[in-house]
Amino acid sequence: MKTAILLFDGVTALDAIGPYEVLQNAPDNEVCFVASSRGMKRTDFGRLGLQADYRLDEIDQADILLVPGTPNPEALLSDGAAIEWIGQQHAGTQWTTSVCTGALGLAAAGVLKGRRATTHWMALEGLREFGAEPVSERVVEDGKIMTAAGVSSGIDMALTLVSRLFDQATAERIQLIIEYDPQPPFDAGSPSKAPAEMVDALVAEFGPQM
Repeated sequence: MKTAILLFDGVTALDAIGPYEVLQNAPDNEVCFVASSRGMKRTDFGRLGLQADYRLDEIDQADILLVPGTPNPEALLSDGAAIEWIGQQHAGTQWTTSVCTGALGLAAAGVLKGRRATTHWMALEGLREFGAEPVSERVVEDGKIMTAAGVSSGIDMALTLVSRLFDQATAERIQLIIEYDPQPPFDAGSPSKAPAEMVDALVAEFGPQM
């Protein structure tokens, strides 16, 4: 089994690395980091680099495609080659997945038209522009498409994906390996729980679509 994780300058690190930690523990799964060009891709704030070992044209067909997000969706949406590649890969994948605003990349490639999908809460309505049906849930499945909400939800998505590919016991084994036992010190991790003034301030800072 081959998993291709798309990288690009401006990517959010945990969007890619959270699912990677899960999927690289899945049985007989080769995980590849791929981009329009090989080399280092700087993450959203430029402080961290992730290495793309493969060009888009060097991946014949992935079984699992994972598109991470970015606080600046244009960083992905402006990469025409990557958007076209997403559509081409999706035609032959077993699962096509995204984390956070990576869903906008799937949508731009035509993958989400008429489909239920989720993304970061500040970008949810942006899915409608591409004909998708936004759903405010942490992980959403629609056929062979699995989308995750913001950043940390990629871990939940990847564990759910492993349970679909194999079984619950395999997913639970990986959950234990990475000691994924969330016990957040605060309960402000979604706009429905966070103080309203905090939600408003973040929307004002980042905009309704990040």
